[in-house]
Amino acid sequence: MSRAEQPSRRTVLAAAVAAAVVSGAGPASAATARVTDAADPDGAPSRQVDYHAWTSYADWRAGTARGTRAVAGSRPGLAVAAALGSVDYTDPHTQKTAAWEYATWTSPVRRLSVPATEAIASWNAHTPAGTWIQVELHGTYSDGTETPWYVMGRWAAGDEDIRRTSVDGQTDGKSTIWTDTFSIDDATTGLRLTSYRLRLTLYRKPGTRLTPVVWRLGAMGSDIPDRFTVPASTPGLAQELIVPRYSQELHVGQYPEYDNGGEAWCSPTSSQMIIEYWGGRLTPEQLAWVDPAFADPQVCNAARFTYDYQYEGCGNWPFNAAYAATYKGLQGVVTRLGSLGDLETLIAAGIPAITSQSFLATELTGAGYGTSGHLMTVIGFTADGDVIANDPNSPTDPAVRRVYKRREWENIWLRTKRYNASGNVSSGTGGVCYLYFPAEPTARQRKALAAVGVR
Repeated sequence: MSRAEQPSRRTVLAAAVAAAVVSGAGPASAATARVTDAADPDGAPSRQVDYHAWTSYADWRAGTARGTRAVAGSRPGLAVAAALGSVDYTDPHTQKTAAWEYATWTSPVRRLSVPATEAIASWNAHTPAGTWIQVELHGTYSDGTETPWYVMGRWAAGDEDIRRTSVDGQTDGKSTIWTDTFSIDDATTGLRLTSYRLRLTLYRKPGTRLTPVVWRLGAMGSDIPDRFTVPASTPGLAQELIVPRYSQELHVGQYPEYDNGGEAWCSPTSSQMIIEYWGGRLTPEQLAWVDPAFADPQVCNAARFTYDYQYEGCGNWPFNAAYAATYKGLQGVVTRLGSLGDLETLIAAGIPAITSQSFLATELTGAGYGTSGHLMTVIGFTADGDVIANDPNSPTDPAVRRVYKRREWENIWLRTKRYNASGNVSSGTGGVCYLYFPAEPTARQRKALAAVGVR
């Protein structure tokens, strides 16, 4: 994200609830998190996030398959068995129409442990040239009515067959899809999403035996009362992970077709740092399209292959997680965490995290900028509990490592409401986080992920 306070495409989420917040009305959260409830006599976390995924061979066999098959092996998945037929798809970004064979898989109903105001789907897949996938969500509201089938993303790892895209204009008067996020329109009514199903449609060129393979499909549902501040946490870890450092600012003006170049590349730059932490590398052939005069060409690659042609940016959360999972041996999810304690749990197991936050320049000491939306990589904590972050909004690669005050950081990351530079109420992300980790995590890593609700 740029240094300046810029309007975010997600700030529209705040518009419907700002009046209720200002007037002191009840909860109207468009972005939610899991936090510790001080009223809980046991001091246990109040679970306000429900993340669930289908990943195992048994999971894929449990769904409703129409032309798809479960694939066994060390990384079970879903693939095309026999296409149901052919459909024409006109790409809205190229205006080209092509025929595609397709097959579908629909998950069992997932009843949310947290009736949700918001839900975000994410997935990991292999889509060789000539294939792509669509992810949809269908839910049941707390009043017993149902949502439409909402498109949560049309995705391919490449950009030659289709242009990966979110789909605007989806609403039923009760909920709306904002880029990558399902959101209840007016949470003050008490309406919630109580359950959902996800549907995968796998596409391939007609007459071929090509197939996408989907390894992980999941969604995060969440609900928490609106808040401008969050309780202070107690430091519990002093540890730093050695994560590569990349600056988005080195790429300002490069490939402006991808959201005006590096000034807005905080998300793919952060993704690339953690991908390489886990050993992900690109070959010279894969980077041959990048101008050889540009430093860190892998960052340009990440921007190109996370770009959402409808959103017109590289900050689509699930698209970043899906990009990370195109690297061998990696998987990625989008979820929400509830505290810096959750981040400490992950760091202790060697898992860095990408967090999304927005703030004024005066709210984060040492940042030197304000933003309506910015991604950073949390790589550790100091002995005092302060946050060590690789901040891509830095002038050089060596300058990327920053130390930010713990209290300031947790507030700008976990709050759901804030005042922007104009003094108006805007939304906060409420603890949104990308987690990238091995396809075969260690026992310690599995335990840490389970502790923050990811399995």
